[in-house]
Amino acid sequence: MNPAFPAELITLVGSSLMGGMMKMWAMSNAARREERLLAMQALNQQAGHIDSARRYSNSGFQWTRRVIALTCVFSVIALPKIIAIWRPDILMQVGYPELEEGFWFFTNDVEKIHWKEVRGLTITPLDTHLLSAIVGLYFGGSLAGHNRF
Repeated sequence: MNPAFPAELITLVGSSLMGGMMKMWAMSNAARREERLLAMQALNQQAGHIDSARRYSNSGFQWTRRVIALTCVFSVIALPKIIAIWRPDILMQVGYPELEEGFWFFTNDVEKIHWKEVRGLTITPLDTHLLSAIVGLYFGGSLAGHNRF
């Protein structure tokens, strides 16, 4: 029986394909390793910047930070809660982002803001995001959960 392809040709093609796949796999692993190293360097630089901002000793800067944080907390979080308790008949508009599917399978999902009318005391996503940013500023990014990669 005479084979259609010689065994040497099958071996050559098979080993070439296998070698190419192994080379691509090794390059992919090296790229992932490099990406992780760059991410670690970026996190170290970010931690250094955060630490130097916290250690900045100008009293005017510290008071400005406090005023901004307290103004945000009062106007975005406390004032709507006070109004909701004082005048529960007033409607509030609350916007929240929601992913909507793209057109069929070949487009990306789209983030759209949906608005709802609410009455009474509510905790919105803006409340939680703002508080986590303030906690991150004063107590560190690890408490607020800003170290996501």
